[in-house]
Amino acid sequence: SARLVAVTKGQDLPSIERCVLAFGAFPLGEGRAQELRDKAAVRPDLEWHYIGTLQRNKVKYLRPVTLVHSIEAVWQAEAIAQAAQGWGRAPDVLLQLHNGEAQKHGLSGAELPGALREVQATGLTVRGLMVMAPDVGGLEDAERDARLLALFTDTARRAHDLGLSELSMGMSGDYPLAVRAGATLVRVGRSLFS
Repeated sequence: SARLVAVTKGQDLPSIERCVLAFGAFPLGEGRAQELRDKAAVRPDLEWHYIGTLQRNKVKYLRPVTLVHSIEAVWQAEAIAQAAQGWGRAPDVLLQLHNGEAQKHGLSGAELPGALREVQATGLTVRGLMVMAPDVGGLEDAERDARLLALFTDTARRAHDLGLSELSMGMSGDYPLAVRAGATLVRVGRSLFS
């Protein structure tokens, strides 16, 4: 079964409390580092995940995070590991798999084994993989679903081959396919707040 990560980017705390926390304790996923810093300062009791693209100058804001979903380069892990020495604890991480779109971020399948070894050498715990669905707008529903399911299934196979158990896949528009392929975390926001 997959665990919901409530994507709270752009939402204020009263909205998060009304639309998410009123229904249970869910990890909250933030894609903007400063927004994460500000919300976590008010609610340090919540489980925070970072799901956005990580820039070097934003690492300092990840102190309250338990899981970073978007490691796409070894320098990011090195920067987190270094900062975590001052925090007294380090977040776990997921490696982001590239989905084939030129404008998207992530590691290629060929890069994953080497990146996994290098990130583990920093002392961080790599729990799994994350992938973003490509833009499949304009396709017929059946072709769209087939492409997404193939990506999610391939990501699950790669994680299994690397001995990793966590799979962060699927968002509001495609999470049922991700769950079908083995997602353990689904990142849903728009559906929760609309």
